Amino acid sequence: MAWEEKPYHKIPGTYVFDGKRSANAYKLNKMLFSFNREENRKAYEADPATYADKYGLPADQKEALLKGDFLELLRQGGNIYYMAKLAIPAGFSVQDVGAAFHNIPTDDFKQHLLDQSEDFQKKLKDREGYWHG
Repeated sequence: MAWEEKPYHKIPGTYVFDGKRSANAYKLNKMLFSFNREENRKAYEADPATYADKYGLPADQKEALLKGDFLELLRQGGNIYYMAKLAIPAGFSVQDVGAAFHNIPTDDFKQHLLDQSEDFQKKLKDREGYWHG
């Protein structure tokens, strides 16, 4: 099957989890999904490189994984929800991962979240404490 380039492929900084990305990162996502089980998280924590080898990750994905390069894992086709399962066992907070996706320091990302929350708190107050999206 030939993959066609889509308009969203040309949006800078956008990595849509489409069929092509999914296919390219099948082994990575299979490994990340395995973290649903505690024994797998423990096995990964004990020896990340060996655990990655067990799933046959390509060298570029394994390198990004071992470096904790979440943005590169996203570019490679990592499923963002499965990647969240990697953050905690790898010693990263969700804010660390968010900062990596934005390519900014974690403290800057935390400040960004706080800035956004001020606007949300105002909207919540204006709506008498009820938020429906």
